[in-house]
Amino acid sequence: MESLEQLKARLAQALPAARLELVPNDSPAGQPSLLVNKEAALEVARFLRDDARLRLDYVSNVTGVDWLDTAVTRKVRSRQVIEGIEREIEQTFEEKKPGFLEVVYHLYSMELKHGPLVLRLRTGNRSHDIHLPSLTPVWRGAEFQEREVFDLYGVVFDGHPDLRRILMWDEFQDFPMRKDYVGPDDFEYEPTAHGEVLERARRHEQSPEVPRP
Repeated sequence: MESLEQLKARLAQALPAARLELVPNDSPAGQPSLLVNKEAALEVARFLRDDARLRLDYVSNVTGVDWLDTAVTRKVRSRQVIEGIEREIEQTFEEKKPGFLEVVYHLYSMELKHGPLVLRLRTGNRSHDIHLPSLTPVWRGAEFQEREVFDLYGVVFDGHPDLRRILMWDEFQDFPMRKDYVGPDDFEYEPTAHGEVLERARRHEQSPEVPRP
């Protein structure tokens, strides 16, 4: 299969509306991935599946990643006149960089026997801009796995044929795989509580907020 740099160039030529970015990978695998803007995601997906050189007809894995808000420190140097003397002043500013949710697809070609190609989509943030296009219309194997990402991370897949929870019950309010998720301390449903779970259950029982019979 061609390199990601070559593929990016072909995609940019074929789909001018696509904003593409190569994401490096510092792990031992060292496999970079291709980040695509959500507006062009379906067109890019169809290109990857239908292009004669690629034929990426199989999605083996769809997973989510939660990137929390981060604080970025920025230093700015300027020259100011203080008590009649020009001095160089360094000021430090802290800016908040909003987090986002990311969905990662691993693509293979069963026809041409190559892959994987790693494709990434990102939401605008972690609160309200959490919609991404479903790629299930292109790769049907993504259906249940996108439901899992919806269930555990809260990504809303527009165009998904059956978007509903797949692991948690319908009334569950949170997203357990988000990094800031706080689990309940009531483990009465745990039949064999032990270790940390047992300690949290004991603290729950001792809490004054817990009604006593």
